[in-house]
Amino acid sequence: MTTQQPKVNRGIVKQVLSGDTIIIRGQPKGGPPKEKTLILSNIIAPKLGRRATANSEETKDEPYAWDAREFLRKKLIGEEVLFTLDKAQNTSREYGCIYLGKDLATAENVTESLVAEGLADVREAGRSASPEHAKLIELRDHARTAEKGMWAKTSTQVSGRDIKWVIENPRNFVDKFQQKPIKAIIEHVRDGSTVRAFLLPDFYHITLMISGIRCPGFKLDADGKPDPTAVVPYADEAKFVVESMLLQRDVEIVLESVNNNNFVGSILHPKGNIAEVLLKQGFARCVDWSMAFMTTGADKLRAAEKVAKEKKLRLWKDYQATGPQVTGKEKEFSGIVVEVMNGDALNVRLPDGRVKKVFLASIRPPRQADAKPDEAPQQRNKVFRPLYDIPWMFEAREFLRKKLIGKRVNVVVDYIQTARDNFPEKICCTVTIGGVNVAEAMVSKGLATVVRYRQDDDQRSSHYDELLAAEMKAAKSGNGLHSKKNIPNHRVADVSGDLNKAKQFLPFLQRAQRTEAIVEFVASGSRLRLYIPKETCLVTFLLGGINCPRGSRPGPGNTGIVEGEPYGEEALAFTKEKCLQREVEIHVESMDKAGNFIGWLWIEGVNLSVALVETGLASVHPTAERSEHYRALKTAEDTAKAKKLKIWKDYVEENEEEKKIEEERVVERKIDYQKVLIIEATPDLHFYAQMVDQGLNLEQLMQKMRQEFTTNPPLPGAHTPKKGELCAARFTLDREWYRAKVEKISGSNVSVFYVDYGNRETINVADCAKLPAEYSSEKYFAQEYALACVQLPKNDNDYREEAVKAFISDVENRPVLLNVEYRIGNLPYVTLVEVNDQEEDIVKNLIKDGLLLVDSRREKRLQKLVEDYKAAEEVAKKNHLNVWEYGDIREDDAKEFGLGR
Repeated sequence: MTTQQPKVNRGIVKQVLSGDTIIIRGQPKGGPPKEKTLILSNIIAPKLGRRATANSEETKDEPYAWDAREFLRKKLIGEEVLFTLDKAQNTSREYGCIYLGKDLATAENVTESLVAEGLADVREAGRSASPEHAKLIELRDHARTAEKGMWAKTSTQVSGRDIKWVIENPRNFVDKFQQKPIKAIIEHVRDGSTVRAFLLPDFYHITLMISGIRCPGFKLDADGKPDPTAVVPYADEAKFVVESMLLQRDVEIVLESVNNNNFVGSILHPKGNIAEVLLKQGFARCVDWSMAFMTTGADKLRAAEKVAKEKKLRLWKDYQATGPQVTGKEKEFSGIVVEVMNGDALNVRLPDGRVKKVFLASIRPPRQADAKPDEAPQQRNKVFRPLYDIPWMFEAREFLRKKLIGKRVNVVVDYIQTARDNFPEKICCTVTIGGVNVAEAMVSKGLATVVRYRQDDDQRSSHYDELLAAEMKAAKSGNGLHSKKNIPNHRVADVSGDLNKAKQFLPFLQRAQRTEAIVEFVASGSRLRLYIPKETCLVTFLLGGINCPRGSRPGPGNTGIVEGEPYGEEALAFTKEKCLQREVEIHVESMDKAGNFIGWLWIEGVNLSVALVETGLASVHPTAERSEHYRALKTAEDTAKAKKLKIWKDYVEENEEEKKIEEERVVERKIDYQKVLIIEATPDLHFYAQMVDQGLNLEQLMQKMRQEFTTNPPLPGAHTPKKGELCAARFTLDREWYRAKVEKISGSNVSVFYVDYGNRETINVADCAKLPAEYSSEKYFAQEYALACVQLPKNDNDYREEAVKAFISDVENRPVLLNVEYRIGNLPYVTLVEVNDQEEDIVKNLIKDGLLLVDSRREKRLQKLVEDYKAAEEVAKKNHLNVWEYGDIREDDAKEFGLGR
C-alpha cells in the first residue's frame, strides 16, 4: 500500500508574524489574491512581545523570539514558496510546512532550517511519530549539542528588544535626527500612504504618513476598524502595491515633520520611491502641506502625478486640465525687466520690443491689514498709498527693483489665470535670473507668502514645493512678514502739488547739491515723480534747461484726452527706458508756483536734459543760458540740428543776414510801465500785485459779493470744498468773505489762496462756502510776478529773509511802476521804478545795499540793464554791505565746489 503525497501549493510570502506564523499570498488564476495564515507544524517558537491594550498588559519578547522572526523574514519575505497543509489538525488555524525553492525535491524545508539554527523547539510526538518529526528531533539535538540559538548556555546573551511603543515628544524626536536616514522595518501597512514601522536599532515604534502624497483611505466602523462593506475606489489596490514593495522590507526613513502625533516622512528603498510609484500609477495625489517638508524629490513627485493625469489613470480618469494651456514660444522666453509693480508683477521687454506684463506664480505680495475697530476715522480716511502704507510692500518692491530692473531674466509661463471678478487675465510665471528663482528668493526673505490651492487645482507654479519650503524656513526664522516686531513704517511726505510743503523742502534740496532719488513714475519726457530716501518725500521734478514735447494725456476735469505734441510719446518712452525705477541723482535749483521742483537729473553719470536734446527730443530753453550746463546743451542741440533728428527733421538753418536783422529787431528794450500796488511777497521774492486802475472794480466786486452773503448767509458746513476749485472763504482777521482757491484739504482744515489779494491761510471747513457763478468768471485781481535779472543769495537764509523784508518795506502801501522784461513759463519777470521818478530803480537800490545778486541774462536788449545792476553790485562789494560783508561770496560757486556758472 502506497502513502498518498500531500498537495503542494504555491504562493508568495507577504508577512512573517512570528517565529512560526507566516502569511502567504496565493497566486490564483483570476480575481484578487487570497491570503492564508500558516503555522509551521511540529515546532514551538518563542513568542514576541505585545503592546498593551485595553484588555491586556504589555508583554516582553521571549528569548530568541525576535531572532526567529528575523531569520524567517530575511529568508522568506517576497519570495515564491511551496507549502503543504496538514489535514489531521482539528482546528480553525492552518498548519503546514513551507519549502523555499522551485520544486519539492530540491527545495529547502524552512521548518528544519529554523530548528537547525536553534531558534525553535520540537513538539513532543504522539503515538504515530512520522519520519518528518524524527528528522526535526535529530536537528534539535544537533543544535542543542552545538549550543546554537536558544540552546546556548550563556542565556545573558539573548537578543531581546526594548520596544518604545510611545514617543513622548514627537517634534523633538524629529529634530533630533535632523532629517538623516534611519534604518527601519515596515511592520504594517494601514493604507497606501500610511505605515507602521520599527526604527532600528532602538526599536521605536512609529506610525508614518508618507510625505507628499495621499492615497484613498478605508472607511472605519463604529469600533474604529476598516469597514469591509464600505468600498473606497482604489484603496485596496494602493495598499496592495505598498505591501508588495515595502511590508517587512529593510528600508531607510527620513523623518520630516509631525501631524497629530503621527510622523511625516519619506521612505527610501533601493528599488525606488514608493510615493513616486503610487503617483505614476494613479493611486495617489500630491499633497501640498506635507510635500513642503520634503528636502528633496518633490519635483519628481509632481512629474509622476503629471504622467498619471495625462494618461487619465485611476484617480485621474475624469481629469480635465484647468485654465488655458501654454505651449511653444509663449511657454518660455527671455527679456529685460523695465518696471516692477508692487511685489509680484513685472513688465518685461521682449526682444521684438513688445512689453509683456507677467506675475510671479503662486505668491502673494504683502497685503493691507483689516482696519481696527478702535482706529480713529481720520486715520482711516487718510490718503492711502499701498507701496508705503502696507508693511513690507516697499521692501518687496525694492528687493525686486534692485535685483531685476534693467536685467535680463528667463521667464517660464506656469499657468494663465483667466479674467474674473473685474480682474484682467494674468500670465503667471516662474522668473529666474542667474539660475535663482526670484519668487523663491522673495518668499525666503519673508517678502511674500505662498498661495494655497484646492487639491485638484493644478494651476500653480512649477516650483510650488520649493516655494512652500522657503515659506516654512522664513516663518521659522521670523523673516519679514512672519516677524511680530520691527515692522517697517514709512512716513513719506507727498510734496507733489503742495506748494506749502514744497517751500519747506526746497532749502534742504538746494543746499544738498546732488541728491539720490528713485524714479517712481514718468509723466512725460521732462516730468518725473521721484522718491527721495534722504528726505523721505515724493516730489514732482521737472528737467531744467529744456523744452520737451508732451505726449497725449487726460484733460482737466475728465474732459477727454489732450492731444500730444509731435515726438511727445517718443520723449516719454526715452525717459522711461533710461530712468523708470532707476536710482538717479538730482540737483534742485528752483521751484514753480505749483510746487514742482526744477533742476538737473543724472542717470549713470549722464545728464538727462543733455541726452534728450542730443537725441532730438528736446530743445534748449532760454533759462539754460545762466546754467553751467548751457554749453553742453547748446552743443547737443547743434548736433541734433545738423543731423535733423526728431523735432529738427524739417529744420532749415537761418540765413546769417536774417539772423542779424532779427537780432537788431529785438536789441531795444521795450518799456511799457503799468501802475500797480504790491500787496504780498513770498519767501522766494515772488510777489503779488494789483493794477491800480482796477481798484474800483475790485471794490465793487467785494461789496456786491458781501451784500449777497449778508442777504443769503451760507449754512456753515453745507459746502464740501474740493481741491482746485474756486470758492468763497471767510478771512480770519476781519471775518469777511473773499474769493479763494482751495489748495489742500486735511480733515476739517482747508488751505486756501485768496486770488484777489495774493495771500494764503488755513481755515476751518465751516468758513468755506459755494461761490455764486456770477463771481467766478471775473479775472483774478492779484497777479504773480518775479524780479528780473536778480536772484536771492543761495545758501544764507538770514540774508534771504533780510532781502524780502527790505523789498516789502520799500514798496508797501504805495503804488509803483512795473515793466515786464521777459517771461519764464507763464511767470512775468519785471523791473520796478518809482511813480514820480522813473530813474529811481527800486531793484537797483536793493542790489546797491548788498541784498540781491545780479543774474546775468544773455538777451541783448537787457545788456544795459544788467550792466547798471552790475555797477550797483560793485558798489555793494566795495562797501562790504550785507551779503558782501565777508568778501565775494560768488567765489564759492566755482566749479570745484560743484556750482560753476
